[in-house]
Amino acid sequence: MDDLLNVCDYERRAAELLPPGPLAYFAAGAGDEWTLRENVAAYRRWTLRPRVLRDVETVSTAATVLGTDVAMPILVAPMAYQRLAHPDGELAMARAAAKAGTVMCVSTASTASPAEIAAAAPDAPRWFQVYVFRDRELTRDWVERARDEGYRALVLTADTPYLGRRERDVRTGWKIPEDLDVHAVAAALGSMQSMTVADQFGIFSPSVSWRDIEQLATWSALPVLVKGVHTAEDALLAVEHGAAGVIVSNHGGRQLDGVAATLDALPEVVEAVAGRLAVLLDGGIRRGIDVVTALALGADAVLAGRAVLWGLAVDGEAGAARVLELLREELWLALALSGCCSPGEVTRAHVARATTL
Repeated sequence: MDDLLNVCDYERRAAELLPPGPLAYFAAGAGDEWTLRENVAAYRRWTLRPRVLRDVETVSTAATVLGTDVAMPILVAPMAYQRLAHPDGELAMARAAAKAGTVMCVSTASTASPAEIAAAAPDAPRWFQVYVFRDRELTRDWVERARDEGYRALVLTADTPYLGRRERDVRTGWKIPEDLDVHAVAAALGSMQSMTVADQFGIFSPSVSWRDIEQLATWSALPVLVKGVHTAEDALLAVEHGAAGVIVSNHGGRQLDGVAATLDALPEVVEAVAGRLAVLLDGGIRRGIDVVTALALGADAVLAGRAVLWGLAVDGEAGAARVLELLREELWLALALSGCCSPGEVTRAHVARATTL
């Protein structure tokens, strides 16, 4: 593994190892994949403005997110079907996140149960990502299971009333294998079946509304974050309906192609909430400097998805843990070279729009 020095190295190696169907599923964006590319490209539209002659003898990447102390403001984003990337799947990811000292967000479409994941890393902080089933009582059951297993927050994914058109999946003809135990899906259907991802989304409700934030909070007594917010208007509604935070997200470019990169949408959301709730961001995180840029534009923390998934695909728990450690090391150096001793010292003055000649 000595030649794997950064996230892109892990992505290339994962592409060599994964079968075409699962690779397409994990890598695909919607439509022409313009938003998928923009999520990464947006970071190059900003330059860092380091301050010099600062005492950076002692630098820490530690932060606090929704009251939880973490070793770095980089969380593991919710991702489905992780056993397609590695046989240990979410259990390995949970142990990697615990080793890194950060939060893992567990997908409703996990290939391990909330209890199994909790047992794999019992002392680590976990959040549970919620897809709302057409059967609301089933949703309540899974939310209560997560609460009872010590999950500390719920993440309501709000941008998937229907599945985006991911043409790579169509071209490969890939289907979720019948022997892949997606516990919540099996509970909804009575048993696992071979199906497309679009077929699976038929069990989720397209009538989710802002009222569901209050319902989830009532069922669980946990803070609820809304994932998929792009605009000031929706950010204000999140405040109005009692959300504990929002995640500026376009589902990794996998839903509506043509929407802005999450980094470009971030400032509008930050301005609208005006500090009244936590603002997180996902999409396009590939380097520690990306994290500094997001912090400078107002994010409290970021979530990394594909980056850590490629590590899992390459070397299981050790690979995912190494990717998280690479990001933390890069963040530490970026903070130090920017003249900051902690993530909390990063301000809007540390970035500027890139200029072109």
